[in-house]
Amino acid sequence: MQETRQNKISRLFQKELATIFQEQTRAMHGLMVSVTRTKVSPDLGICTAYLSVFPSEKGDELLENVRKNVKAIRYELGTRIHNQVRIIPELRFFIDDSLDYIEHIDELLKK
Repeated sequence: MQETRQNKISRLFQKELATIFQEQTRAMHGLMVSVTRTKVSPDLGICTAYLSVFPSEKGDELLENVRKNVKAIRYELGTRIHNQVRIIPELRFFIDDSLDYIEHIDELLKK
């Protein structure tokens, strides 16, 4: 039962965070951010989100900017989902480099 709730909340956070990032990066032409995966702790107090950034060279710069503005992002998330959860979780962000890893493996296989 608990795992089902975690999955539902995780999907909710992923959807809402993706919308937030889409709205915030709309003004930055040539930059695309997507939330590839979210994980929620069993007590629903911590949400770990993995971001995919295109172009990938700007990933570190964007991640640093996101971490500086994590309070504003959490507030925005809270205004969107305050009727659905009791606690707005602490947010942690990481770069999802799985696409870069797949690309690297493809290059090795081609050689």
